[in-house]
Amino acid sequence: MAKFVMMSMVFAVVLLKSAAAQTVHVVGDSMGWDVPNNGDTAAFNTWAATKQFVVGDILTFNFAPNSHDVQQVPKASYDACTASNPIGTLITTGPANVTLDSAGDHYYICTIGRHCQFGQKLSISVSATPGVSPSPAPPTTTTPPTTPSPNSGTPEDCTPAPTTGPTASIPGGSTTPPGPTSTPGSSSPDVSVGVLVPMMAVVMGFFF
Repeated sequence: MAKFVMMSMVFAVVLLKSAAAQTVHVVGDSMGWDVPNNGDTAAFNTWAATKQFVVGDILTFNFAPNSHDVQQVPKASYDACTASNPIGTLITTGPANVTLDSAGDHYYICTIGRHCQFGQKLSISVSATPGVSPSPAPPTTTTPPTTPSPNSGTPEDCTPAPTTGPTASIPGGSTTPPGPTSTPGSSSPDVSVGVLVPMMAVVMGFFF
């Protein structure tokens, strides 16, 4: 008993999902299934371009009986506006509901007079499953250029600024920073020799 109840619940859920996924499309919306005004022969295909058709959806053709009809045809008959090679039964009573039972391209025309030549024809593409609407692309942002800082780590950014101190001229036109200058009291070779010679004379005087 419990198993039967569980199976019944699963079946009910499947039916509810199928009913929720089913969409009813009123062909032409407020225009209905009629000869388009102003000679717009692409009126119904313009309407279809804004819709998404999935297997299981329903097309509702609103028209008055004896004024129009609905016939599904292959593409060649659709292009030629002829009822030759019809698919299914001619529908003569409106409003009429047509369930889309297969994926692919479906073509419908009105066979009365020259209604098809005047634009009373519909071409749709039916998908097996609902498609996924594309997500909008994220907005692009412009990043202002950044000024390099001494901490950026590149050799160009770490180059020291030139100094403005005095330089000494070298023959040939190149310049080098001046060397260290002597200060009073600092040692030099000439001063050392001058001191050592008298000291050696004094030492030798003790021995001789």
